[in-house]
Amino acid sequence: MFEPWYLERQTNDAGEFKAGLSVPFSRNRTIDERRANVWKTTYGRQLVEFEIQAELIDFVQHASYAYWDWVAAGERYRIASTLLDLAAKRNDGIARQVELGDKDPPILQDNRRLIVSREAKKIEAGRKVQDGAAKLSLYYRDVSGKPLLASPDALPEFPAPGPVVPEQVDADIQMAVERRPELRVLDLMHQQLEVDYAQAHNEFRPAIDGFLAGAQDMGLPTSKKQDKSQFELEAGLVVDVALQRRKSRGKMGAVQGKLAQVSAKRRITQDKIAVEMQQAYIALVAARDRVSRARESQQLADQMAAIERRKFELGDTDLLSVNLREQQAAEAADTLIDTLLEAFRAQADYRAALALDEAPPGP
Repeated sequence: MFEPWYLERQTNDAGEFKAGLSVPFSRNRTIDERRANVWKTTYGRQLVEFEIQAELIDFVQHASYAYWDWVAAGERYRIASTLLDLAAKRNDGIARQVELGDKDPPILQDNRRLIVSREAKKIEAGRKVQDGAAKLSLYYRDVSGKPLLASPDALPEFPAPGPVVPEQVDADIQMAVERRPELRVLDLMHQQLEVDYAQAHNEFRPAIDGFLAGAQDMGLPTSKKQDKSQFELEAGLVVDVALQRRKSRGKMGAVQGKLAQVSAKRRITQDKIAVEMQQAYIALVAARDRVSRARESQQLADQMAAIERRKFELGDTDLLSVNLREQQAAEAADTLIDTLLEAFRAQADYRAALALDEAPPGP
C-alpha cells in the first residue's frame, strides 16, 4: 500500500519490467579495475613461467658441469690404472733379470716402491670417481625422481670437441636475445607497468557515461487513467569530473619512472647478454685450441716414455729415467683432460648463454 501522495510509485498489478544499458565514453571505456587485474594476472603467470625456464637453464648448466667432472675423474682413473699396469708388468721382467744377475736387487725394490705409490694414486682416483658419481646423482634420476648413482662401467671417454663456426656468433647473439628469459621477464614487467599506467590515466579522465533505459508496466492497470501502461524510454548523459586528481596524476608519474627504469635495465641486460655470448665464444675457441696442443703434447710424451722403456729393457738407461718419462706422459695426459674438461664446460656455458635448456647427455 502507498500513501496517497506516493501513488506515482504504484505499478500495474504484475509489476514493472525495466531494462537499460550504460556506455562509458571516457573513463572505463578501454580499461577498468577488473580488466586491469585480469591482464596483470596473465602477465604474472607468464612471468613465473620464464623464471622457471631460467632455473631450468641453470640446472642443466650445473648438471653438465657435474657430468663432465665425472667423465674427467674416470679418465684420470684410467691414467692411474695404466701407470700401475706398466710398473707391475715391468716388475716381472726386472725380477727375472735380478735372478739372472743382469740387474742389481735395489732396482727391483725401487720398482716395487713405484707400484705401491701408484696403487695409492689409483685408489685416490677411484675415490674421486665415486665422489663425482655422488655429485652427479643430484641431477641424474630415475622416472620417479629418485637419485641414481652412475656405474663406473658406464664411464665414457671424452669425445672430440665439435668445430666452432665464427660466422655463427652474430646469429647466436641474436638468438640469445630472443630466447633469454631475463629479457622476457623484463618485457612482462614492462607490460604490467603499462597496465598500471593505463589504469592511472583512466582514473584521471572525467566520467562521461551515456545511458538508455526502457520501462513497461505489466498486468491490469492500477488506475482508470491507465497512466502506467505506456512504454517509457529514457536516454541521457552523466558527466562526473573530479576537482582533485592529484592522486592519479602522481600515480602516473610514479609508473612512468618505473617504466623508464625497466627500459634502461632491459638495454643493459641485452648488452650484458651480447658480451656474455662473446666471452663464452672466446672461451670456447681458446679451450678447443688448447685441446689440440695438449693432445699433441700427450702423444709426444707417450712416444718418449715408450722409447725410454725400450732403452731400459736393453739396459741403456735406469729406472729413474723411465719413471720420469712415465710421469711426464701422465702429466701430459692429465693436462689434456683439464683442457677437455674446460672445453666441455665452455660448451655448457655457451649453451646456457643461448638459453638452450635441453637435458645434457646421460651416463
